[in-house]
Amino acid sequence: MDVDPRQYDHIAINDNDIHNIVLSYLVHNCYKETVDSFISCTGMKQPANCLEDMEMRKRILHFALEGNALKAIELTEELAQDLLEKNKDLHFDLLSLHFVELVCSRKCTEALEFAQTKLTPFGKVQKYVEKLEDFMALLAYEEPEKSPMFHLLSLEYRQHVADNLNRAILAHAERPRYAAMERLIQQTTAVRQCLSQELGKDVHPPFSLKDFMKS
Repeated sequence: MDVDPRQYDHIAINDNDIHNIVLSYLVHNCYKETVDSFISCTGMKQPANCLEDMEMRKRILHFALEGNALKAIELTEELAQDLLEKNKDLHFDLLSLHFVELVCSRKCTEALEFAQTKLTPFGKVQKYVEKLEDFMALLAYEEPEKSPMFHLLSLEYRQHVADNLNRAILAHAERPRYAAMERLIQQTTAVRQCLSQELGKDVHPPFSLKDFMKS
């Protein structure tokens, strides 16, 4: 459902609002150098807590993405002391990244020992049983990259865990889990989809954010 631009051309958008939305996205994703440049170019005042934990979060996410999950855990416990103790799902995912790294390095004995000491205790809770089975199954393959569980070794999986970790750290500090830009896109997409459904699929095709960005 496309809206005639003439219907919103008269709506004024404050440049400061746009700047704050962009800054929120940059801070959320730890783009420190870009944040400094953006603030300098726009003449914005740097928020008091803008850079407070950005450097530490950046290091944590870097270690998670590069396969050094144990270091990511260590730094997370320094920054948000009780986060992983309370968020067992996230703790399991981070430990699983280290297990995967051992498997990819063909350190199967070490991986098995690590799983027995660090991952197996999660098996007492039913929701982790299937996940544990998938990870342990990787040990049965000489080339785990070609196993049915190959996605667990992918960069996409690490990125997924890192994104969840970043949001959890921000929430622990009582800050938004999502950048303002993400929330605006989510809300816009939800509203447009609802409007498309109400008007009927025969009248308007389902809303596509990808197509909207091209318009």
